[in-house]
Amino acid sequence: MVLALDATVFIVDDDSGVRDALAWLLRSRRLMSETYASAEAFDQLLQQAESGVGLSPLSRPCCLLLDVRMPGMSGLALFDTLVARGLHTVMPVIFLTGHGDVPTAVDAVRRGAFDFCEKPFSDNALVDRIERALQHSAEVLVRRSEAQVVQKQLTELTDRERDVMRLVVEGLPNKLIADQLDISVRTVEVHRARVFDKMSVRSAVELANLLRTATA
Repeated sequence: MVLALDATVFIVDDDSGVRDALAWLLRSRRLMSETYASAEAFDQLLQQAESGVGLSPLSRPCCLLLDVRMPGMSGLALFDTLVARGLHTVMPVIFLTGHGDVPTAVDAVRRGAFDFCEKPFSDNALVDRIERALQHSAEVLVRRSEAQVVQKQLTELTDRERDVMRLVVEGLPNKLIADQLDISVRTVEVHRARVFDKMSVRSAVELANLLRTATA
C-alpha cells in the first residue's frame, strides 16, 4: 500500500458540508486531501499543471472523488475531459452519487472510472475504495517511470545495435542475424553484448519482456 504522506485525494463537490466531512474523514485515516467547489476550479488546476505552471498533481499517487451533479460543468463532463487527456489512469476517479445517478455512475465505470460510492456512504467502504485507487495510481506511476528509463536506454543504442536487438527479440540465432544484416557472427556477438549491457538485461527473454512492459 502507498504511504499516506505520498498520496493526495482530490475532492470535487459543490456542497461545502460534503467537502468538509470527506476531508475530516481522510485526515482521521492519515490521508491528505485537497478540496474544490467546482469542476471548473479543478480543471483549471490541471490545465495550469499541464502548461508547466506549478507542480503537477499527477507527479504523486492520487485519486479524485467527484460528485456527479454540480452547477456548471458536471462531474461527468469533467470525467470526459480527463479520459480525453488520458489522465484517468494515473488519477483514478471515484464518483459520489445519489441513488438516481447509480446507472450513470455504472456507465462511467464501464468507460474507465475506477468506482462509485452511493450517498449516504459507509466511511469504511469509501476509504477502502480510496486506498485501492491510490494503490492503482502508484502502480501506474511506477510503470511510467520504468518506461521512461527504457526509452532513455533505447536512445543510447546505435542504429546497428537496434537492428541486432530487433532480430534478437524475434528469436533469431546469431548466425541468421549475421546473414540478414550481412555482417559476421563475431560482429553480431559484439553488438548483442552491447545491447544487453545498455539495456541492463542478461538474456533475450529478459530483453523482450522489458520492451513489452515499456510499451504496454
